[in-house]
Amino acid sequence: MSSDEGSRSWRVLLAPRLWLAGAMGFASGLPLLLTITVLQAWLTTGGVDLTTIGFIGLVGLPYTLKFIWAPLLDRFKPFGLGRRRSWLFIFQGCLAASIALLGLQDPSSSVWAIVIASFLVTFFSASQDVVIDAYRRETLADAEQGLGATFVTYGYRIGMLVASAGGLILADTIGFQGVYLIMAAVMASMLIVTAVAPEPEPASGEPTTLKAAFLGPLLEFFQRHEVSSGAWLVLTFVLIFKLGDNIASHMTIPFYLQTGFSNTEVGTVAKAFGLAPLLFGLFLGGVLNLKLGLYRTLIVAGVLQGVSTAGFAVLALVGDDLWWLAAVIGFENLSGGMGTAALLAFMAHLTDRRFTAAQFAMLSALASVPRALLTAPSGWLATQMGWINFFVFAALIAIPGLLLLLSFQSWFPEHRPVASVIESGSS
Repeated sequence: MSSDEGSRSWRVLLAPRLWLAGAMGFASGLPLLLTITVLQAWLTTGGVDLTTIGFIGLVGLPYTLKFIWAPLLDRFKPFGLGRRRSWLFIFQGCLAASIALLGLQDPSSSVWAIVIASFLVTFFSASQDVVIDAYRRETLADAEQGLGATFVTYGYRIGMLVASAGGLILADTIGFQGVYLIMAAVMASMLIVTAVAPEPEPASGEPTTLKAAFLGPLLEFFQRHEVSSGAWLVLTFVLIFKLGDNIASHMTIPFYLQTGFSNTEVGTVAKAFGLAPLLFGLFLGGVLNLKLGLYRTLIVAGVLQGVSTAGFAVLALVGDDLWWLAAVIGFENLSGGMGTAALLAFMAHLTDRRFTAAQFAMLSALASVPRALLTAPSGWLATQMGWINFFVFAALIAIPGLLLLLSFQSWFPEHRPVASVIESGSS
């Protein structure tokens, strides 16, 4: 790559489309903890029993099941703002209204009303997420997808921080009802972002019937030339790429405590110190995708995820040492962030613009299975194998994913100069 092409590729970091992705990430992250952390605190102070609080967590199911209605968002254009912005206006308006409705309830007298309002918040929030993922895929070039995932995740975490930390702090001053009304107003302000955002260019052959919207994404994915002989292999890759990382992460808190670290040490190092490497890893994953291409980025991230997971086995040998704890956590979060950015870019690469919402929702649901289900036996494995063998096993799980990736090499486009890729993708 020439120096001119290199400087032009770096200038993409200032592109409005990436910062717009970050703003949409903020809109996506804001509602999430209003039905988890903040709601749990409100219910607890309102005297609701722990059993009820636990079951209310089921209102988050729309985040897992959003792929079911995602095809409708590819099929219909509710009004004249285009396929993506029309739905964003609807869901963001409904989100603001449902957050306000939730804030008007009283935990001590209307738990069922809180359940209904919370479910509305999660349903509209999950639906907004589907549209935001599709919008990012359709407005960014292939080479920018990793950075797009980085910007969205940064915005997402800021939104979560505003809702959770900001909400809990404000609750001591204005009460929880006031917090929810303020958050509803912040959510409503995101309509301004949607109003100024450009609508993605329409894709040729967008679905015009419900049959095409629901069956089209599946048929297209399995019949597409580049994946027709290995569609199940690529789905397996999406499923297992971060499996070892997820299995290890699921048991880290018990591991830290049993190794001899205190709750304060774990909270300070694992949670506070670990955030910066995670955010930098997300950024690095996006930059590598821009500079090296998606295939090489997936290889690098996959190898580093396996090596960083093995680092926990080293920590088990070393024992109670804060410097080792910080090093292992920092490396694991760095590689995990890189892997997340690369995997999101890969899932975007697999989608067809006609069915972006449906296909991305299905792939993201598949990618969440390791975190939601396949980590369930991790405690039993750690008990049977011991910490050292458990983390070595989790590290070795990275190998099958890397071997699958080698068989996909021909699926990735030949590397062109990054500047030309960006220009062709954003024109």
